[in-house]
Amino acid sequence: MCFTFASMNFLAVTGITKVERSENVLEGIHFGQQQFQKIAIAGETGSGKSTLLKIIGGLEQATSGTVHFLGEKVIGPWDKLIPGHPGIVYLSQQFELPHYLRVEQVLEYANLLPEEDAQLLYKICQIDHLMKRRTDMLSGGERQRIALAKLLITSPKLLLLDEPFSNLDMIHKQTLKQVIADLGDKLKITCIQISHDPLDNLSWADEIIVMRDGLIVQQNTPHEIYYKPVDEYVAGLFGRYNLLTPAQAALFGIVTTEKIFVRPEQFEITTSGVPVTINKVSFLGNASEVEVLSPEGIIVLNTRKQYLQKGNKINIALNRES
Repeated sequence: MCFTFASMNFLAVTGITKVERSENVLEGIHFGQQQFQKIAIAGETGSGKSTLLKIIGGLEQATSGTVHFLGEKVIGPWDKLIPGHPGIVYLSQQFELPHYLRVEQVLEYANLLPEEDAQLLYKICQIDHLMKRRTDMLSGGERQRIALAKLLITSPKLLLLDEPFSNLDMIHKQTLKQVIADLGDKLKITCIQISHDPLDNLSWADEIIVMRDGLIVQQNTPHEIYYKPVDEYVAGLFGRYNLLTPAQAALFGIVTTEKIFVRPEQFEITTSGVPVTINKVSFLGNASEVEVLSPEGIIVLNTRKQYLQKGNKINIALNRES
C-alpha cells in the first residue's frame, strides 16, 4: 500500500495564535513532527487542544502563525472554498456516516485506493466483516472505525485524531487502540492524537505535548513527562503522585530544599526502611493503592503485595531509578 514518501520537513507549526472574543485560545504554539513520529497532545478541557488540531488540518483559521506540511503552507478556511488540506485528515468526536446505506456503499463512494489495498485497510480497521451491514445497524465503535477507514481510503499522510476513545466502552476502546497502532506499524501513517486518558498517551506516543490555557507547558518523551513533570498540573494529568516535602524526602536520604514529585509505584515495601502505618488500602485490580502515615505525613504507594490492611506497620523505601 503506497502510503510512504520522502521524509523531510514533514510538519512545522510556527507561532500559532488564536484569538476569540479578545481572549487567547492559543498563544505562540511551536513544534515540529517527523514522518511516522507519534505525537499526543494532552491537557484539561479548554486548553486549546482541539482548536490546534483543526488549525493543523486547515479546518480552522489561526489569528497568526503558520503551519507547513511537507514544505507547503496549510491554508485556513478564510482563504479556501472547501476547508482542509490534501494529505491531512481529521477524525472529530462528532463524526457522521450516511444513513441507511450499506458499509460497502459508503466506502466505495470515497475510495481512491486499488481494491487490494482497500481490502487490507478494511482488515486493519477490523471492519471487513461489516460490509453488508447498514450504517444504522452498527455499534458506536463500529461506526467510528468505518468513519476512520472512510478517511484513510483517500490516501492521507497525516491523521489527526480528536479524542477517539472518549465515547467507547472498554472492549471497543481496546479494538480501536489496536487499529491505530496497526495504522502506524503496518501502513506507516503518521498520527497526532488527543486523549484525556493518560494511559492512551503514555503507552502510544513517541512525544507528548502538554497544553494549559492555550500554551505549551511541557514537551518531552512519555517517560520524562510522567516521571519529571514541570509542575503539579502536568503531574496530575498523568495519574496519582506524591509531592514530597524536604522533610519527607529526607526520610529516604534525599537532601533538597524543594518539593519533589514521586509516583506511587516508585515506593516499595521492604524488610528495612522508613517505618510507616497503613491508613487505607484500595484495590485497583492489578495492584493496590496504599495510603500510609510516615513520620512526616501521608504517602501513597502502589504494590502487588496482598493481605495488607489498615493499621498494619510496614517499612518502605524509594526507588527513583525509573
